[in-house]
Amino acid sequence: MSLKLIEKHRSFDGEQCKYTHYSESLQCEMTFSIYLPSNKEMKKIPLIWWLSGLTCTDDNFSQKSGFQRLAEKYQVAVMIPDTSPRGEEVADDEAWDLGQGAGFYLNATQDPWAKHYNMYTYIVDELTAIASTLVPNFSGEESIMGHSMGGHGALVIGMKNPTRFKAISAFSPILSPCQVPWGIKAFASYLGENQTFWKEWDASELVKEPSVPPILIMQGTKDEFYQKQLDETYFLKNAEENNQVVNYKKIEGYDHSYFFIATFLEDHFAFHVKYLR
Repeated sequence: MSLKLIEKHRSFDGEQCKYTHYSESLQCEMTFSIYLPSNKEMKKIPLIWWLSGLTCTDDNFSQKSGFQRLAEKYQVAVMIPDTSPRGEEVADDEAWDLGQGAGFYLNATQDPWAKHYNMYTYIVDELTAIASTLVPNFSGEESIMGHSMGGHGALVIGMKNPTRFKAISAFSPILSPCQVPWGIKAFASYLGENQTFWKEWDASELVKEPSVPPILIMQGTKDEFYQKQLDETYFLKNAEENNQVVNYKKIEGYDHSYFFIATFLEDHFAFHVKYLR
């Protein structure tokens, strides 16, 4: 393993770390960040995954949200992957909503994307194996959350692995990518024109499946991408028809920014800890 520590900062008695490594799944160099709580009482530590949105890296959440205070308070580790493969040899697009910074947390099947854009496998298998070696006294318990495209990723990965992830939460997620411009553009490029294959990566379809973990979603009413990209209608209809435990909260006056995330992040941490312990 080519894992290399490139940053470490003390934060609320824990450690905020940043690593680089060569990813076999993505065929390129990748970075990720992880917060390790102080664990002064030497207890078992669960792991929460955070998936960021379009154009973001692992730095956005680690530097803007202030989550470290909450991770230390609740004594949980937090893993923050990048949002896509990176590098000069990795396929890209001139638009900000496709290519590097816009991996959509799926496994691409179409050229030129298929060689590198395997973010689902990277997170679920490769980065998971790394995380298990970095978290001292790891309890084996995990949950997952994210924002926007990362909210889509958290829902899809969490619902595809319901026995692994104890809970799922999201800020302003893309809930029905098969039906909105961001998702249609990405899925057509990464997965091809046959929309039957798109449903495997659509939260509104996956929520129909049995044994879905408990879900918390928050959406700001002043979000500039709501309702065009972030419509909840079809997702909530399918969740209700299939008796899923979904708490969808529409929050008055908040937008799509990290100010929204920072304001309500403790609610999400408390939600996850309830199911992790």
